[in-house]
Amino acid sequence: MIQAVDFEKALQLTVLSPSTKTEWDIRTTELNRPGMQFCGFYEYFAFERPQVIGKVEMTYLESMDAPARRMMLKKYFSFDIPCVIICRGMTPPEDLLDAARSRDIAVYQTSMVTTKFTFTAINYLNRCLAPRATRHGVLVDVYGVGVLITGESGVGKSEAALELVKRGHQLVADDVVDICKVSDTRLVGECPEMVRHFMEIRGIGIIDIRAMYGVGAVAVSKSIDLVMHMEKWQEGKEYDRLGLAEEHVTILGVKVPHQLTPVRPGRNMAIIIEVAARNLSLKKLGYSAAHELDRRMNEMILRKTGQL
Repeated sequence: MIQAVDFEKALQLTVLSPSTKTEWDIRTTELNRPGMQFCGFYEYFAFERPQVIGKVEMTYLESMDAPARRMMLKKYFSFDIPCVIICRGMTPPEDLLDAARSRDIAVYQTSMVTTKFTFTAINYLNRCLAPRATRHGVLVDVYGVGVLITGESGVGKSEAALELVKRGHQLVADDVVDICKVSDTRLVGECPEMVRHFMEIRGIGIIDIRAMYGVGAVAVSKSIDLVMHMEKWQEGKEYDRLGLAEEHVTILGVKVPHQLTPVRPGRNMAIIIEVAARNLSLKKLGYSAAHELDRRMNEMILRKTGQL
């Protein structure tokens, strides 16, 4: 469900005709421009979408004689339309506002051109309707890479994040991370508003990162580019030492690079997370240190065997 007041504020709309409806049952991020409906074609009318009237539709409305326009608008507003948005700051005919009031349908106005408004509204609806999930962990922005730190309670996630903040990086969420799928390949994480900017440090209690380190130490949201799972070092367990195999974890249907990071006294987890973030950035640019070392070793073997 889309809240009408949130839609109005987020898109900076002016109310031309109010409605008593506080929410709309919108299930798609698409909008509809009713040019074909104004011409009388209703066979494929996406009435369940927000209706956007641009310069073309408005010019056609103004060109109609008043009786024909009123009859057309009566049929148009007979459908359960969520709302109507008039672009370019144009003023609609009074007939349109009267028809909207009779059906308790909100009419808004925006100064944006139709294309820009459509793009902005689709992005907003995409965020509102995106699939969501909640994960236990810490989300930090490290060199522009969103790192989700996971692991059992007490393994040291918050302490590692605190050290990263001291080193100039940004905290997004501690303990609880709300994740939404904004596209087929991108996840965005944020902190619930109630605990935003707060962090729990065992032995000290709750601290306010923004109050202690300034507004530059926190971020409201960040894409999730890497998941680092921290676990206590287990003697005898084989850990990846080369990084040739790339592992992924699936969250809301999106594959995210995943690294298992063993924790034991003496390991500086903040530096390890920084290195992992920089290494991921290099891989996205097409360079992998592990594959480069593997290539050099293969070349050396081929030279020694005379095959190169």
